[in-house]
Amino acid sequence: METYEKGMEKLAMSEKIRTYQQDIVGDGIESIQKVKEPHGDNSGRAVKYALIAVSVLFLFVMLVLPLIVVIVNALRDGWAVYIRSVRDEYTVKAFWLTVLATVAAATVNTFFGIFAAYLISKFYFRGRQLLVTLIDIPFSISPVIAGLIFILTFGNVGWMGDFLKAHGIKIVFAVPGVILATIFVTFPFVFRELLPVMSAQGKDEEEAAGLMGARGFTIFRRITLPHIKWALLYGVILCTARAMGEFGAVSVISGHLRGKTNTLPLHVEILYNEFNTTAAFAVSSILVILAVLILIARNIVEWKQKK
Repeated sequence: METYEKGMEKLAMSEKIRTYQQDIVGDGIESIQKVKEPHGDNSGRAVKYALIAVSVLFLFVMLVLPLIVVIVNALRDGWAVYIRSVRDEYTVKAFWLTVLATVAAATVNTFFGIFAAYLISKFYFRGRQLLVTLIDIPFSISPVIAGLIFILTFGNVGWMGDFLKAHGIKIVFAVPGVILATIFVTFPFVFRELLPVMSAQGKDEEEAAGLMGARGFTIFRRITLPHIKWALLYGVILCTARAMGEFGAVSVISGHLRGKTNTLPLHVEILYNEFNTTAAFAVSSILVILAVLILIARNIVEWKQKK
């Protein structure tokens, strides 16, 4: 009986070895080797290279070429004219207002995005999907419409106009309105980057730490934050890039007050409408340089996250 069992075991092992070798070497339609072999059809290779060429051409025409045009036109009248345009009083004020609005939007939306993503991913309650839909509203509303809504809400004819006027608070056609509009259009960016990561992480580790006596902030700092740090940085970078280039909502609510409520995109529009194209391209080059720096930062974050 023992000899019979040993014989059956050897037979089963030989069948397994033979089946594996057949799969490696290949013995018909079900061969793994045939699946591994690259397709040798020249037509498929031609299609691949044609698609690559079309993609590269499209990216060059739509992205690289406009950047080259901006730089060339900015330096068309010489380096001295470029420096004078960049160091102009109104350009400097527009730059610092852009920085202020961008930093305010990134800061507010970072804190809100963390809190909202943590709430929705770690707790279950009625209305979760409705809350997500409300947060995504800036994605579906035109920035121009958003600016008009702020005017109808906080302007002199708005339903909060009398209250704001009585307390000496000015939002429309003032810096607070520019900041508010920038925060609104960049509202979902950090949240949208954090929510999938936190949802995939689950809450088992946080619950285990809570059972061991850890407090809420300690749990977040030691467990949650290390898991979401790269997604958080990526969301902040996207929020910063979007805030820096915002035009529609800010254009409506700012009033285009030169030197007061003009950001860099609005200042470029004013210069272009005045047919001062060299100065317009010079100011645009600042935005291009900032965009390239943000792109480099984003690629570094992506590389770190994959690593």
